[in-house]
Amino acid sequence: MSEPVISLRGVRAELGSRPVLRGIDLTVDRGEVVALLGANGSGKSTAIRTIIGQVPVGAGEIKLFGAPRHGFRDWARVGYVPQRTTAAGGVPATVTEIVSSGRLSRARFGVLRKADHAAVRRALELVGMADRAKDSVNALSGGQHQRVLIARALAAEPELLIMDEPMAGVDLASQEILAQTLRDQVASGTTVLLVLHELGPLEPLIDRAVVLRDGCVTHDGPPPQALGQHALPGHDHVHPHAPAGAEPIRTGLLS
Repeated sequence: MSEPVISLRGVRAELGSRPVLRGIDLTVDRGEVVALLGANGSGKSTAIRTIIGQVPVGAGEIKLFGAPRHGFRDWARVGYVPQRTTAAGGVPATVTEIVSSGRLSRARFGVLRKADHAAVRRALELVGMADRAKDSVNALSGGQHQRVLIARALAAEPELLIMDEPMAGVDLASQEILAQTLRDQVASGTTVLLVLHELGPLEPLIDRAVVLRDGCVTHDGPPPQALGQHALPGHDHVHPHAPAGAEPIRTGLLS
């Protein structure tokens, strides 16, 4: 058996003095698509931010590709898509410039070469933004901006893709494009860990659901569609594909 791509053992973390993760265990194996689910404040985003080193670990161990996270240096193997915010507003950059920044981890001495530019173009094509390559990011809609953030992560051609609420605030057309992009990445062997507030069009891709509640894992197993009418413990969510007129399936993803 190969090492898990991601391994958390007994991980605890605080924000300020408030405990957010209370000793969670999590593994993601090569080629898996794992969704972190739970109500707001359950610790989902903090969990992935500990994985990439943005939040310090108070206790426990994190490994990436079998190496302790604190000593991990091969970040070109990891693509990260943060939650979309308005932080990029006012940035005087084009779509290509933003996406190119995601390739720097593979560029020699920070200089993009022919292969790097080709990877940037491929990433833009994957998310349907090649026709906006020269536009300012300030001219984009929210859904288009999210597609640019995903293209930036894909430009490095990562083996592991970590995404925090990739569908939040995104229009339906962009959701479908992003879902197809993710399907293509999964088909090529990319491992995916993503935080979701709603399953939406990504539901068929999910191999495993990990539900957090108050910083603890309350479910780690089949995704909701595999559970039929059985509820995930501790939460309440209407299944997105329930037939018209049918009793909603409660799966516990939202507060």
